[in-house]
Parts: sequence; C-alpha cells; structure tokens
Amino acid sequence: MSAINPWATSGIKDYERLIKEFGITPLPESYEELMDNKYYRRGLLVGHRDLDKFIAEAKAGKSVAILSGIKPSGIFHIGSMITAEQMIYFQKKFKNAHLYYAIADLEAYVDNGQSLEKSLEIAIENVADMIALGMEPDRALVYRQSGALVVSDLAFIFSDDVTLSMLMDIYGERKISLYFAALVQAGDIFLPQTKPFGGPKPVLVPVGADQDPHIRLARDLADKHRLDLGLIPPSSVYHKLVRSLSGEEKMSKRSPQTMITLSDSKSELKQKIMNAFTGGRATIKEQKELGGEPEKCPVFDLFMYFSKDDAMINKVYYECRSGRRLCGQCKEEALELVEGFMEQHRSRREAAKSEAKSLLIRSAGQVLKPPI
Repeated sequence: MSAINPWATSGIKDYERLIKEFGITPLPESYEELMDNKYYRRGLLVGHRDLDKFIAEAKAGKSVAILSGIKPSGIFHIGSMITAEQMIYFQKKFKNAHLYYAIADLEAYVDNGQSLEKSLEIAIENVADMIALGMEPDRALVYRQSGALVVSDLAFIFSDDVTLSMLMDIYGERKISLYFAALVQAGDIFLPQTKPFGGPKPVLVPVGADQDPHIRLARDLADKHRLDLGLIPPSSVYHKLVRSLSGEEKMSKRSPQTMITLSDSKSELKQKIMNAFTGGRATIKEQKELGGEPEKCPVFDLFMYFSKDDAMINKVYYECRSGRRLCGQCKEEALELVEGFMEQHRSRREAAKSEAKSLLIRSAGQVLKPPI
C-alpha cells in the first residue's frame, strides 16, 4: 500500500494498515465529542489528523472552516452523501464555523474530458443535494475552481514546492494534469486561510480515506509556507469508502449500475437493491446453520447509511449472524428504508434547485467574497 490513488475505483481492504502506514490517528473508541455523529457511532469514521485541535479551537469560539468538495462528473451517490453529511454535521455543531464547498470543474475537465458548461449543469444538482441534506447557505461559500483566481494563484505558488519525484511518491505515476489538479485542491484547502477570508484559521476537511494523499500534500505545503503565508496544517477526518452493490470495488460514478444515487427512481432502486451482492450463504439451509456475514454485505451497509435507529441496525446484524434473517427479507426491508429517505430527499432537492443555481451563478467569473 505504498500509494493510494484518489482517482481509482478500487477500494481499501485494510484500514488498519492504511492508518499505520500513513500516520493517520485512529479515533478513540469512546470520543464524547462525536457521540452525536451516527457515522462515528457505527464505526464508519476510521481516523483523523488533528481533529482534536480543530474541535478545541472551534469550542473556544474561534473562527474555523469546514471544507470539502466534489468533482461534478455525476449526481450524488452514497459516498458523496457521507462526505456532505460530515461537512454539514460540523457546520451545525459549531456556529462559528463556515462551510466551503469546492466544485472541482477543472479536475472534471482533465480527468473526465467534461466541459465547464456541463460541470455547471451537474453542479447545480450537487449543490441542491447539499442544501436538501441540511447545509446552511448563509454560512457557506459554494464556488467553482474555474472561477476562483485565488485558488489558481495558490496552486501556482505551491508548484514551486514540489518535484516530479515527490508527486510520484505520493500519487504514483499520473498525467501532469492530475498532479496539477492535486495542487489546485491544495489551493482549495487553503482558500479559507487567505486574507480576504479572514486569514489563517483551523480548517477541517472531511473526506473518504482514499483522499488522504491530498491531505498529506496540503499539510506538507502548510509547513513550507508557515512563515510567509501563515498557513496552518489542515485537519481531516476520514470515512470508510462505500462498497459498490457488487461487493467488490468502491461505489463509483464510473459504474452506475452498482451504485445508488440520490436521484434514483423507485424502479431503479428496486432493480439495484434486489440484484445486489449479499453476505448470505449459498443456500437457505447453510444460512440458517452458519449465519450470514453482514461485514461483507453492501445490503447491510444500506441500513448503516440510511437508518436513524442504532437499535434497528444491531437487530439486523445479529439476526443475520444467527441465521434468523434471510437475504430476500433483508433486501425488501433495505429497499423500503432507502425509498423512504429518497422520497423526502427528492422533494427537498427540488425545492432547493433555485437557491443552488443562485449560489453557483453568483460566484461564476467573479472575485470570491467571504461568506457572511
């Protein structure tokens, strides 16, 4: 595991090894500050860098920022939702926190060959999802990389701090465009610390564990620019990657039939969930005798992501392990759970589209202004 590829569709099989090899700090088993975070309680947050420092500063009432983003190459899937919900969780938890949401349209251009116009169209849907999930627009800045000169300026400055061998060591051998996309992401991460946005401050970046190379690069750049720019190394918190419904790779926009999106219709959800891989045994007899393996099951994962009830998740888990729960029953219940969430989310997203468009158009081609 010498290199993690943030652009790959493969998943991470050994999180403990990832934590040890790259110096990520494991989250404590009982961390009072996160007990109201469902993903933490359910073991889906796997580690952090300086999260404790960020929380201490935020609790002290100091100005802090939460930043993450999305490559607008498709509509939200579950992985996008988890990142969004982590951002929103910390925005709501700390009233002195501003949320920055970067639309990585430049990365979509070089990695997916997608036009900036198409990225804007998709980004409106992405931002509507953010609002529907609970983002508070009055304490948020949504922007496109292509319209953020300060981000490009930072990327240019940072390009003087890296060598090709250094980038290859972090990311493996990639196109030069992807290396520069990584520098632009570093510019995103440090945007809240620039003078127009109040200067240096703690910034928390919630991301999937496969994005750690970007955090390591940014923290190294912060050390190099501690004196001239006053940069503070960003904090981060990592969630497990979402398994595709095939049970093999991570859920990815590149494989639409094995992912669940927040725009799926009822018929699409039914087709995907009922045909999903499970952790069940080959026969009903074996299932009852040996029990299932929910740890391997993307259908069980759906309960972890969409249920509001920890007790319900424990019930499903132990019924599966004991053999009392069959896969057909589990799929039906998971489908009902996801459909219930989607029905409410569709309504909220539709109502949020006008505001989402306004947030994006407002930043297009203009000098970015700090959030209120």
